[in-house]
Amino acid sequence: MQNSPYNLIMFAKEQYEELAPLTVTPEPDSVVRVHMVYLPLDEPIEIPEQELTPMERTGFTVVEWGGTDASYMKR
Repeated sequence: MQNSPYNLIMFAKEQYEELAPLTVTPEPDSVVRVHMVYLPLDEPIEIPEQELTPMERTGFTVVEWGGTDASYMKR
């Protein structure tokens, strides 16, 4: 990301959960999965702001954080 003058960034929630199901034992009270997808760009573009919904954590909480460089999609 730091080598690109601009980056398109989005957070894939539903898409990521479909592609990478998660099973945890014992079952957690809360699951927070954050998957950032970014695409290096040569110039800025206009896109609508993504709406993100905050989640309330309770009890035993599993947090997963990851990301994907989507530059392979530009080919």
